[in-house]
Amino acid sequence: MQEENQTVDYIKAFLTGGAICALVQILLDKTKMMPGRVMVTLVVTGSILGFLGLYEPFAQWAGAGATVPLLGFGNSLWKGVKEGLSNDGLLGVFKGGFTASAVGISGAMIFAYLGSLVFRPRMKG
Repeated sequence: MQEENQTVDYIKAFLTGGAICALVQILLDKTKMMPGRVMVTLVVTGSILGFLGLYEPFAQWAGAGATVPLLGFGNSLWKGVKEGLSNDGLLGVFKGGFTASAVGISGAMIFAYLGSLVFRPRMKG
């Protein structure tokens, strides 16, 4: 029974993450928005949905399909700011988001550096 539940969880995560990515691809293809603006829009949308209390129930239902994309990163920033505000007051507004997202940002930087060592990137000439 537990394996069956795990399979359903994997399918929900895959379909949710795929739907988010498909919607973003449509946004990129059908509008004149540049990729950077689309990414910022996703992070801000995740933060707003977290503020409204809508993202957490969605993330619990969808699992990694909702927490891994940039929407989930925005929600993580919001949770950090909220916790920082309650623990440290006004200073927590500034440091809470950094504290909550530090592991993800550090991981991205470390893996990008390791990737650069393996693949030897060069400027296009």
